[in-house]
Amino acid sequence: MATITISKTDPQIQQDVLRELRWDRRVAETEVGVTVREGIVALSGTVDSFAKKLAAREAAHRVAGVLDVADDVEVKLPGVFTRTDADLARAVRNALEWDVFIPDTKIRSTVANGWVTLDGTVDSLLDRDDAERAVRRLHGVRGVIDNIAVNAPKVDPARIRKSIEETLERRADREADRIDVRVIDGRVTLEGRVHSFPEKEAILGTVRNAPGVQAVNDNLRIEPYF
Repeated sequence: MATITISKTDPQIQQDVLRELRWDRRVAETEVGVTVREGIVALSGTVDSFAKKLAAREAAHRVAGVLDVADDVEVKLPGVFTRTDADLARAVRNALEWDVFIPDTKIRSTVANGWVTLDGTVDSLLDRDDAERAVRRLHGVRGVIDNIAVNAPKVDPARIRKSIEETLERRADREADRIDVRVIDGRVTLEGRVHSFPEKEAILGTVRNAPGVQAVNDNLRIEPYF
């Protein structure tokens, strides 16, 4: 018997996003407003940390039927908890130094008005991702600008492509006829369709961890009902 797929209406998606926010303890449902138009979710409101802003965005992306998320949530730190930029800079340096997977000596940070800018050159996209992840949840951070460059070792493009495709196939994150992988000078371009944001994140995570990848062009489209 053929499976009938029923798409969600915008009001249904809105209610599901609100339920997901209610379920996620990292952010209060009352802090974030949700509107939906043609499967695109717009988030608004004010939270007291950058980590909560990211948590709200992630919660919206987890909901089936969501195509994209427009994140207009503002970060406003309560005055009593505001850190100076000097305090935050020290916290950023400690976070980078205490994480055993981060090449902290290759990364510099600049802090201005609670915004952290990361610079430097690392050997892989994984190093870059780990550095950003280490600082974006620090108390007092309003946002992170990641300018870290990746100087990955040169690898034959065909070898990178083969490694990525084998990994994706092994993890059952894709169907060969849905995702196209192209590699030019260490830059990977992905084209095709995925059913959900988690599936897309799984694919991107696999590609970013592949040896020799310096950058990823994400042209994957979320189409829940194909």
